[in-house]
Amino acid sequence: MTRTSAQALAIARPVIQGLILLNAFYALCLVALLVFSFFIEGWPQRPLGFDMVNAHPLVGHGLRAIVLIGFAGAALVHTLLRRLLAIVDTVRSGDPFILENAQRLNAIAWTIAALEGLRLIVAAIAAVVWEPGKVDAFSFAAWLAVLLMFVLAGVFAHGARMRADLEGTV
Repeated sequence: MTRTSAQALAIARPVIQGLILLNAFYALCLVALLVFSFFIEGWPQRPLGFDMVNAHPLVGHGLRAIVLIGFAGAALVHTLLRRLLAIVDTVRSGDPFILENAQRLNAIAWTIAALEGLRLIVAAIAAVVWEPGKVDAFSFAAWLAVLLMFVLAGVFAHGARMRADLEGTV
């Protein structure tokens, strides 16, 4: 392992742990926002400082739905980060090509796909409650990342099988 790779691995673990904490804080803020939105008079126009409900009467419900979806997204990001942390730990220990990492990468790919699905749902809600055609939700790069993660999971699974075969012949 090169010096740069070792430094990146040393930094990766605390960064991922920090992101886990930040994501948990984000989820708590979303829960607070959702709860308080039912008790704030004139929500959402009063906290935002301008009246949008007259022009878009469903915007309050749409914003609450988007907050709920954001909370679901935070839960997905939490599982993604925990799996990534487990992969980083196996790389740091010098044993990354194990079947568990292939399974983790496969689960990460499905999680990214689910997050992209949530993003499309948010865009659909925004189009319904705001203005149709004004929201662009599709991201080619994100779906390419999903495909890449599935391929990488296959590479790790193949590497784990090759390693098991090699250990069996020695």
